[in-house]
Amino acid sequence: MVKLDDLVQFAKTTGYIFQGSELYGGLANTYDYGPLGSKLKRNIKEAWIKKFQKETPYNVLVDTSILLNPEVWVASGHVGGFSDPLTECKNCNQRFRADQLITQHDSQVNADGWSLEKMSSYLAEHKVTCPNCGQSNWLPIKKFNMMFETHQGVVMDSASKIYLRPETAQGIFINFKQIQRTTRNRLPFGVCQVGKSFRNEITPGNFIFRTREFEQMEMEFFCKPGTELEWFKYWKSFCMDWLVNLGMKKDHLRFDDHRLEELSHYSNATTDIQFEFPWGFDELWGIASRTDYDLRAHQNHAAQNLEYLDPQTNEKFLPYVVEPAVGVERLVLAFLLDAYETEALDDGTTRQVLRIHPALAPYKVAVLPLVKKLHKEQAEAIYMMLSKHVDAVFDETQSIGKRYRRQDSIGTYLCVTIDHDTEETETVTVRHRDTMAQDRVKIKDLVSYIEERIQY
Repeated sequence: MVKLDDLVQFAKTTGYIFQGSELYGGLANTYDYGPLGSKLKRNIKEAWIKKFQKETPYNVLVDTSILLNPEVWVASGHVGGFSDPLTECKNCNQRFRADQLITQHDSQVNADGWSLEKMSSYLAEHKVTCPNCGQSNWLPIKKFNMMFETHQGVVMDSASKIYLRPETAQGIFINFKQIQRTTRNRLPFGVCQVGKSFRNEITPGNFIFRTREFEQMEMEFFCKPGTELEWFKYWKSFCMDWLVNLGMKKDHLRFDDHRLEELSHYSNATTDIQFEFPWGFDELWGIASRTDYDLRAHQNHAAQNLEYLDPQTNEKFLPYVVEPAVGVERLVLAFLLDAYETEALDDGTTRQVLRIHPALAPYKVAVLPLVKKLHKEQAEAIYMMLSKHVDAVFDETQSIGKRYRRQDSIGTYLCVTIDHDTEETETVTVRHRDTMAQDRVKIKDLVSYIEERIQY
C-alpha cells in the first residue's frame, strides 16, 4: 500500500485534495477538493444513493437542516454526553484523547466506553508516554464536548446559542412521522441522507481520515422490534458487498464486531467495517442496531407521540432502528489508497496507475488527438458528443505516450485517440487503463461502448 505522505503529495499535485486556505498559510485540519477530488466525492455519493436508495424500493431520501432547535441535541444526549476523554501532558502541554493514547500504547486494547477512572489508572500503571515529548506525566482526564457552538440572530447570548450538527441522523429521527405519513411507507423502510456534519475533534489527523468538517452518508432503517438483528445482519453484509463491488480489495477489509461491554448504551449490536490504512486497520463504516432509543428520547422530550400504527395488526409501537453510517472523506481516502499503485511493465519501465472503479473515476474517458494540428477539430467534436453522456476530459499536450501515462495516474478509465484513419474509417482507438489493451470502435458506437463498461 502507498505511504500516506506519498498519497498526500499525489493528491495535491494531481488536483484531488488541497490544503485548506493554503494561500494564507493554511488552516489546520481543513481540506479543499480540487477538480478531480470533487468529482470523486460526487461519484461516491451518487453510487451510495444509487445502491441504498434508488435500487432499494423501501428506502427514501431526505435532506435536513444543519441547524436544528437546540432541544434536539438535549433530547438525543449530545449536549450532556457527546464528549471525548481529554488529557494533557504536563511536560509539553499537548492535548490528546485518552482512549486513543491507550490504543496507541497497545493496539489490542480498545478503551472506547471506559470510565475516566479506568483510563486514568491505565495511563499511570502502564506508564503511557506522550507521543510528542516521550514523557509520562498526565493531567486528570476531563470530558470535552465536541459540538461546535454558534449563535442565531443579532444578539449573542445564551438564548441564541445553537449548534452545528455533529451527525445527520437526528434530522431523520425528528422527521420520522412526517416522512412516514407523506410516503405512506409501511415498516420496514429506510431513510437515507447525505450531508455535512461538524465535530470539534481533540486530535484530528491522518490527512482526511479525521476532520472537524466532514460529510456523512447515513441511513436509518426502521423496522418492527424483534426483527432488528436480522436486518442488522442484512445491512452489515450489504455494506461490505457495496465496497467490494466498487473494487475495494477484500483483504484490505474486515469486520470488527463489538463485544457486549463495548456497546453504546443505545445499541444491542454494533460492528465496524475496518479498512487497512497505512497505520493499520481502522474504522471505515459503522453499522449499529440502535433499538428505539432515539425515537423514544424525542417522544419523551418533545411530548409528541412518535409511535407507528401497524395497519395489519392495529398494534402501536416505536420502531427499532438499524443505522449504517459512513464518512465520505474516509471513503475517498480508502478508495485512493486501495487503487493507487506503481506497476512494473514488460519493457522494464514503470507506470503510476490509479485502478479505481470506473463508476468512481473522476473522468471516464479522455479524448486525445494524435497530432494536434491534424486531428484537433475532429477530436473536439467527439469530446463534445461524449461529454453529454459521461465525464470526459480533452488532453492535447505532449506526446500520446505521456498523455496515456497522465490519464492512467489520475484514474481515467478509457482513452479515445483520434488518428490518421479516423476520418476515413469513422473509427477511433479506445485504450483501457488497467490492461492497456486497445480496441477499434466506430464513432457512432462510442457512447454505448463506454456506458456499458463503466456501470456496476
